[in-house]
Amino acid sequence: MGMLDFFKHAGEKLFGHKPEEAEQVAAAAVAAPDDGAAKAQLDALNRAAADGIETYIKAQGLSATGLTVTFDAGSGTVNVFGVAPDQTTKEKIVVCCGNVHGVEHVNNNLTVDQSEAETESDYYTVVKGDTLSKISKEFYDTPNKYMAIFEANKPMLSHPDKIYPGQMLLIPDEA
Repeated sequence: MGMLDFFKHAGEKLFGHKPEEAEQVAAAAVAAPDDGAAKAQLDALNRAAADGIETYIKAQGLSATGLTVTFDAGSGTVNVFGVAPDQTTKEKIVVCCGNVHGVEHVNNNLTVDQSEAETESDYYTVVKGDTLSKISKEFYDTPNKYMAIFEANKPMLSHPDKIYPGQMLLIPDEA
């Protein structure tokens, strides 16, 4: 799948620091590459952010064999590696990574541990004024299939009315 882009300033606020602080530390580390303290601070912030994203994925009940998440504060990029049990889980893990405040890109290096072919879902980024019914109408020509979108995005969505601009949703192939 490769790289997916997300809205950097939307999503779950998981990091114990402000993403802007990590960007400042990253800029300082780039400006002074011989400054071991700045590099160590940046490495610690990146690791803490990656650990927070991994914990969030697991809290959603999602798992992958060998799941590894890295984060680069300078570019706002998450790299995710591992073997997901199926295509749906793979897609949900990627969406979990991207729907985090401070993440702008997700480099998807996950593979799927099933031999049966599954169709990839479409992705949709929520804009102001969207509802799942409106999105359902756009993709399925009827607003009545909004629950299929909701179900495809569980457990990241807790209620069909709780979506926000900038959030990326999975749109299942068939509803």
